[in-house]
Amino acid sequence: MPRRHRSTSVSAVLTVALVAAIVLLHPSSQMQGVRRLVGLGQERVLPAPPIESLGGAYAFSATQPGSGAPVGWDPCSEVEYAVNPAGMPEGMRPIVERAVDRISAATGLVFEDAGDTDRRPFTGPLVRLGGGRPVVIGWGDDAEFPGLAGPVAGLGGAAAEDGAQGRRYYVTGGIVLDVEAFTDAAVAQQPRMVEAIVVHELAHVVGLDHVAEPMELMYADNTGQVELGPGDREGLARLGSVPCG
Repeated sequence: MPRRHRSTSVSAVLTVALVAAIVLLHPSSQMQGVRRLVGLGQERVLPAPPIESLGGAYAFSATQPGSGAPVGWDPCSEVEYAVNPAGMPEGMRPIVERAVDRISAATGLVFEDAGDTDRRPFTGPLVRLGGGRPVVIGWGDDAEFPGLAGPVAGLGGAAAEDGAQGRRYYVTGGIVLDVEAFTDAAVAQQPRMVEAIVVHELAHVVGLDHVAEPMELMYADNTGQVELGPGDREGLARLGSVPCG
């Protein structure tokens, strides 16, 4: 009987260890929620940015069901992005990197450069089945991307999925930049304006929508604004301060 008792104890210990391993290692959002409840949740790599009401205008691309809280990226996970170099003008890569750094600083989100890719940008709201999920930054024309017709210089967007605790989070996205607007000459002669357009589209990717205030970078038509406005900064800070997923 004592031997049987020790065997039962060993089995119980092994069962507990197995359950603990599942909680620690399973990638599902449900297990992430369990980890947070027992104090094993992920932590932010960068601190949440301070939220200041600066009197500007901002709008979110999507909000949580039944709430005005924004849909954002999980701030405790990296936002992976890749660049499709087809059609990329000379000198553009450092501009993309600076734009990414500016959005990271404004949101507290960590962006991970996955290098080059042959995937094409995808800016729709629905998650594509199969394949990887990095945010793809690339170049195209209105034949491939009809939304670039007319004076539109770029398109940006992200797709969300349900995460832990009933919240939705962005999980993929993309930016396509018009090859007619993004030329070698434009990059050489107007690098700040070119960078501002990339920042504008990245702001769409992390969850900001257009506003009707011309002094904000998220105004639909660029009027020469190259810096984030007060509403842009507040909106980005709020998007970077959503709870971890």
